Amino acid sequence: MMPPAPEGVPGATVAHVALAVASIPEAVAFYRDVLGLRVSEPDTADGATVVSLALGPSQVELLQTDDPESPIGKFLARRGPGIHHLCVRVPDLDGTLERCRALGYRLVDDVPRPGAHGRRVAFIHPRATAGILVELSD
Repeated sequence: MMPPAPEGVPGATVAHVALAVASIPEAVAFYRDVLGLRVSEPDTADGATVVSLALGPSQVELLQTDDPESPIGKFLARRGPGIHHLCVRVPDLDGTLERCRALGYRLVDDVPRPGAHGRRVAFIHPRATAGILVELSD
């Protein structure tokens, strides 16, 4: 039997779901032309081009790279196109990372770093989160 869940972090929301794609122009067509989502100007992070599509209060991010040694390049080579990570926006990124460390969660980033669109981000290792790469953002 699982212990009762603690109360959620007030203000934590899904910021985006990131999709690794071979070609942003090909992938964006569905989201823009069928679903009518607005496409952001391209940005870059971790060797990838990032385009965001507004989906209600959250975003879908399309990630593309030409560098096979970048995190997205390696992901595409291993797994092909698909969901890369889930990003959760938290009101206190530093405090959330401290809770992760205190509870023994394996971090990819010990301290926040610059991410796309001017946000500070830190990743939690997928082995600590049931196989899902989780990005925290403020």
